[in-house]
Amino acid sequence: MSERVAVYPGTFDPVTFGHMDIIWRATRIVDRLVVAVAVNPGKDPLFTVDERVALMEEEIKAHDGDFADRVQVLPFDSLLMDFVTDMGAAIIIRGLRAVSDFEYEFQMAAMNGRLNSSVETVFLTASETHQFIASRFVKEIGRLGGDVGHFVSARVKARLVEQLRSGGNG
Repeated sequence: MSERVAVYPGTFDPVTFGHMDIIWRATRIVDRLVVAVAVNPGKDPLFTVDERVALMEEEIKAHDGDFADRVQVLPFDSLLMDFVTDMGAAIIIRGLRAVSDFEYEFQMAAMNGRLNSSVETVFLTASETHQFIASRFVKEIGRLGGDVGHFVSARVKARLVEQLRSGGNG
């Protein structure tokens, strides 16, 4: 049987407990997971792609469990389907927090299916404790001086506070 390889793409600006929940759950259904950190300058990320990759790698290494050896974190700045093919993957993992996410994700899955029909998109719904977490809300709470410790690890919280104090963007 061939190895089941999946790609979990996102901006991860910053990585949240919700992202980590999807990563952990995805590793239960695939043999190898590539967390693809999108460069995505259109979203005006707070952290550079290198910083986001480093934060994600730290979070994965620190996570309880034995899945870290099956997760690889890589940046990408290309068409997702080209990246998926380059990684030898046949699955794209997407997290859904709410019904409002579904319409966009459904359209994206359909477009990706037209580009490469041999790649399947698998939707994992956010667990009930993480359904409301969105990176954009975490950044906004942090910008306004709120405590983001309920949504991100202490490592990410410290980096977020530091980044916001320094004015952001790397």
